[in-house]
Amino acid sequence: MAIWEALAPRRALTAPRVRRWTSNLGLVMLNTVAVRLLIPLTAVELAGMAERNGWGALNYFYLSPAWEIPLSVIVLDLVIYLQHVLFHAVPALWRLHRVHHADLDFDVTTGLRFHTIEILLSLGLKLAAILALGPSPWAVLIFEVLLNATSMFNHSNVRMPMWCDRALRWLVVTPDMHRVHHSIDRRETDSNFGFNLPWWDYLLGTYRPQPAEDHETMPIGVAELRDERLCCRLPAMLWLPFR
Repeated sequence: MAIWEALAPRRALTAPRVRRWTSNLGLVMLNTVAVRLLIPLTAVELAGMAERNGWGALNYFYLSPAWEIPLSVIVLDLVIYLQHVLFHAVPALWRLHRVHHADLDFDVTTGLRFHTIEILLSLGLKLAAILALGPSPWAVLIFEVLLNATSMFNHSNVRMPMWCDRALRWLVVTPDMHRVHHSIDRRETDSNFGFNLPWWDYLLGTYRPQPAEDHETMPIGVAELRDERLCCRLPAMLWLPFR
């Protein structure tokens, strides 16, 4: 995605790339260490434990993998959608989530930029959903790969033909679709919550096809956070929820 961005960018970047990328990727490294130290059990491992012990709704009856895996992926994606809506609706959770939105530009590293506390809470909610649902380890593995891959895809600053964007929006959240969600306009921020599947926005009334301004000129970020020193430097990003 980074190579695609370099070859065919959708919009010009405004903040220094080296500083942004250093901070965003530094946050990823910090989050990885925190998760490994504080939550040593992975989602796939928990799914294996649930399968062996008969925990979760899907373990009460037999479904062939051809049905169980797609069903599990779809239900887990709905959980992530609802979690995303929750992090916008609850002020304390929004303080954490706005670290993601405070990025002054929108590119592949934005899809990895989340506050450490949000990452830990999100993983806890995901583990709870796995315990309740009882998906197979293969289903969880496929879901995790899709979620991370599509997050980097739909946060990328890439240009694609409009016909391609319109066709892909039936199956996956596209960069143009998700960029609306990162608009400085809060009405647009509270739309297009999907990360992987776009269907929940269509069905639940949170879909907005285009921003009020052009994609090339629309301001990205949070209205009250426009200082690059607060939004694009790692120590300030970590402190941002407590300001």
